[in-house]
Amino acid sequence: MNKNSFTYKKSGVDISAADNFIKFITNISSKKRGRKKLKNIGGFGSITNLPNNIKKPRIVACTDGVGTKIEIANFLNKFDTIGVDLVAMSVNDLIVQGAKPLFFLDYISINKIDLNKLKLIIKGIVNGCKQSECQLVGGETAEMPGTYEKGKFDIAGFAVGVVGENKILSKNKIKKNDLILAIPSSGLHSNGYSLVRYLLSQKKINIKKNKFLKTELIKPTKIYVKEVIKLIHKNLINGCAHITGGGIEDNIKRIMPEKLVAEISLNLIRPLRIFNWLKKNGISKKEMLKTFNCGVGFCLIVNAKKVNTVRKYFTKEFKPYVIGKVSKGKNKVKLNGSINWI
Repeated sequence: MNKNSFTYKKSGVDISAADNFIKFITNISSKKRGRKKLKNIGGFGSITNLPNNIKKPRIVACTDGVGTKIEIANFLNKFDTIGVDLVAMSVNDLIVQGAKPLFFLDYISINKIDLNKLKLIIKGIVNGCKQSECQLVGGETAEMPGTYEKGKFDIAGFAVGVVGENKILSKNKIKKNDLILAIPSSGLHSNGYSLVRYLLSQKKINIKKNKFLKTELIKPTKIYVKEVIKLIHKNLINGCAHITGGGIEDNIKRIMPEKLVAEISLNLIRPLRIFNWLKKNGISKKEMLKTFNCGVGFCLIVNAKKVNTVRKYFTKEFKPYVIGKVSKGKNKVKLNGSINWI
């Protein structure tokens, strides 16, 4: 062979490594559920069945990533949970419309194929799919030397769900005097990490030497699918919101109908320890509310008579509690009072 010949491998792309990764994914199976190997993996497209017990089915699709939480995973060299975050950010959006997740696809772009790293990421994605009772049906892995620095990567997720026309959580289901319930978050989820990393760099805090931060900053996002889908099936909720970037105000505003306002009593919110830490270390009250979920990962809008029934579907750690009510108004969301920061 001519030593001066050009090859894809010499340019930094190793197709054989990518093939080995595909074989690993193809061999993933969920023995506990009796599923067969993922036959879609490795093909040009993925085929799945639509449920045949849904009247007038409507397809709902979502896509998202995990932002700069990836940099925390890289710094801590911990990649087994970032895939759970990836699934969570899309499927938690799907259920806001009332849709049950059907399948999930991932996209991973990386400087150089690192089988150990990629296997851990995929295991997290599989875990997230199990939690949300959807199938991982395919994805794409792109080796992109020159675009990403050594060791750097990015991930994106795509979820598709289905909902019967009569189960869609449209704005017109929300009524005056409905109550607003907060379901606790598991932590930061996957939002606000650029601000967190800026704070850490300015204060010269090494999270590897801080046990609390080392645990909290990589903690996976809570997936709310199982509980919320049951509530939708039982017609127990009128609306819901996934609290992500933009905080409580911006996300609840997206689901409120005209001439109604969600009045939130901030003093009722129970901030988790990580949010108290961020506030104490220099992030203003206004910035906290605008950037983070502040301990509220998901909100439900429920008829007052159904609140106690709704609460029974959750474990103690994620038991919903009232933080507001729906009233007549024009601004869609009104924040009253202040969070009791510790």
